[in-house]
Amino acid sequence: MTDTPSPAGRAPGAPLVVLTDVNKHFGDLHVLQDINLTVHEGEVVVVIGPSGSGKSTLCRTINRLETYESGTITIDGQDLPQEGKALARLRADVGMVFQSFNLFSHKTILENVTLGPIKVRGLKPKEAEKQAMALLERVGVAHQAKKYPAQLSGGQQQRVAIARSLAMEPRVMLFDEPTSALDPEMINEVLDVMVSLAKSGMTMIVVTHEMGFARKAADRVVFMSDGAIVEENTPEEFFTNPQSPRAKDFLGKILTH
Repeated sequence: MTDTPSPAGRAPGAPLVVLTDVNKHFGDLHVLQDINLTVHEGEVVVVIGPSGSGKSTLCRTINRLETYESGTITIDGQDLPQEGKALARLRADVGMVFQSFNLFSHKTILENVTLGPIKVRGLKPKEAEKQAMALLERVGVAHQAKKYPAQLSGGQQQRVAIARSLAMEPRVMLFDEPTSALDPEMINEVLDVMVSLAKSGMTMIVVTHEMGFARKAADRVVFMSDGAIVEENTPEEFFTNPQSPRAKDFLGKILTH
């Protein structure tokens, strides 16, 4: 990738997440095949492709929610730790937002967001609450701080999940299909938060079916099929001039509906 400014006007920073020749199998299924990918600081990379192409597995290997058999993954030049305290520290630096919100149902929204900074970062409760309220304000749900997750809509819960990840002050944010469990009218409220996050300079790796988000917020689109990266390009180039037959076929199916 050349060091030209992104569509959003950002010049790429130093390499932050680097995957080199990463392979993973589920039994006989080769779900990640010689994956090579470099994500620079401040870059927004959107990973798209058909179901079963390995997108979510790729995302989950980056913070070791999935193991891999060969190759290397480094974050800011450091190899991915195997286990223990080093892995816990890595997960604090690599925020993750899932399809399901994974909020603690018995804790209030505010408690959900302050828990990590207090327990892992050692913040004092007052300080953590002040930070959490600022983040809940940023994602548009500060007025819900005293409620419990079940009292919020799916879109609101996902925005809380984003605030919870941001509270750990991560170096990079991973999003694994963050809108796929939401009703259609709630999708945009979550995507709007993600677009503003991208504009603020957060390094983001986003697995999504939302092509509008990819066009609007991505610096680079990575297209996967059958466990391999088939193509990567700027959103403009990828959507108007896909190079591989597999990408042309994929876009032909999704952009005509």
